[in-house]
Amino acid sequence: MTILLSTLNARYAHASLGLRYLLANMGPLQEQTTLMEFVIGAKTTELVERLLAKQPRIVGFGVYIWNVEETTRVVAMLKRVAPEVVIVLGGPEVSHETDKQEIVRLADYVVTGWGDITFPKLCGEILHGPKPLMKIHAGVQPPMADIQLPYALYSDDDIAHRTIYVEASRGCPFKCEFCLSSLDKTAWPFGIDSFLAEMDSLYARGARLFKFVDRTFNLNVKTSQRIMQFFLEKIAAHPDEPVYAHFELVPDHLPEALKATIAQFPPGALQFEIGIQSFNPEVQTLVSRRQDNAKAAENIRWLTTQSHAHLHVDLIAGLPGEDVDSFARGFDQLVALGPHEIQFGILKRLRGTPIIRHTEPFGMVYDPYPPYTVLATDRIDFATMQRLVRFARYWDLVANSGRFNHTVKALLADSPFASFMAFSDWIYTRTDATHRIALEKLARLVQQWLQLRGMAPAEAAALLASDYAGNVDKPARQAGKPPHSAAEPRKPAAPERQVRHLAA
Repeated sequence: MTILLSTLNARYAHASLGLRYLLANMGPLQEQTTLMEFVIGAKTTELVERLLAKQPRIVGFGVYIWNVEETTRVVAMLKRVAPEVVIVLGGPEVSHETDKQEIVRLADYVVTGWGDITFPKLCGEILHGPKPLMKIHAGVQPPMADIQLPYALYSDDDIAHRTIYVEASRGCPFKCEFCLSSLDKTAWPFGIDSFLAEMDSLYARGARLFKFVDRTFNLNVKTSQRIMQFFLEKIAAHPDEPVYAHFELVPDHLPEALKATIAQFPPGALQFEIGIQSFNPEVQTLVSRRQDNAKAAENIRWLTTQSHAHLHVDLIAGLPGEDVDSFARGFDQLVALGPHEIQFGILKRLRGTPIIRHTEPFGMVYDPYPPYTVLATDRIDFATMQRLVRFARYWDLVANSGRFNHTVKALLADSPFASFMAFSDWIYTRTDATHRIALEKLARLVQQWLQLRGMAPAEAAALLASDYAGNVDKPARQAGKPPHSAAEPRKPAAPERQVRHLAA
């Protein structure tokens, strides 16, 4: 193949939608272009060997916050052993602050932003002339109708074993400064008829797990209704073949018509990812986030009580202007609303995002290495931020894992945040670890903590047994939650929702 399209995914299950878009839009060059996807953690020499075995003239890499360090090593080695191979970079991580990145220095060309038209054009110039003079090429945004949809490029193996990422629109009209989508002018929809025809084709080929990466799925309610109706019809026609659809929702925009449609979905068919990020109005204003908190809370409460949808709701710690007490109040408020999972994320300074304007006024200190996590602010010192990081990890292991559904309620008897922070501090003193804690050991520690808090040993054991049915390795499945193998991993290797949609 003359042109290789490659990236390092966070996991094997994360098939790259972005690379498939590029391949679908290569035009006359498509026949001499192929995909080679890898997974982070692989040995650099092996990746380079496999790439060069195809004898490419051009290698295009999708570069993201979770793979930039490893991709930099791959590019550096390629340039040493095969300097004649032309390296082209694209993706959100190299679309901003290009002058500050080692991977950009090593590469031959960079396409920033939209690559659907610009990347094939650049490849044609590299292969056939005239040779491009500029290193950085700003991606041209084509009309949405001119973009070839990539879904036929998911292989049968992808459909059988990997998450099928899809998008009915690109962009976002909101301006939340911690998100790269704040740079978009608006949201641009694909033609709904052609999009649904592609979804029908995927379904006919056996796809049953659809993850929408639209930033604002419910922005246009008529479009949302048509897409959801598509899935309802499939469920009605084939009740023995479960369908699972994942959407990101704007929390304060849930009109009655959309509620009526959502209420029709059976258990295990629907997951909503909802970004609250902060319930503090002053913090929301600082980061240009428009959100009706009362309406958002009302909608989350409705979804938890009146629908079978599984709710995954996000909060971000470390935003400018927010101290621990403010975050704790928001966390307690969200726990009271009863979502199935709360993703407790720590702020990341994504390249190009306007959040940088708050760095000096609010003493924001960020890790210089990916994923650029905030280390301290003028409201939260480094030691406290590390406690929050551990809280987030233990919360994932205990509350979000689905293994302690009954027990976790006892852990949150008083203020949920204060109670779990005390547990988090204690368990860290006992383990000095946040990873590689065996499930059986974790269960014992949870029981010990409950006893330290005054629960009788027999009662604590019975509570854990209600989750584990007497076997720590066979936790009871969370009601209404799809099997873990049929859903996006609860704790992705990539960072939280703040950057997760960049996988597209």
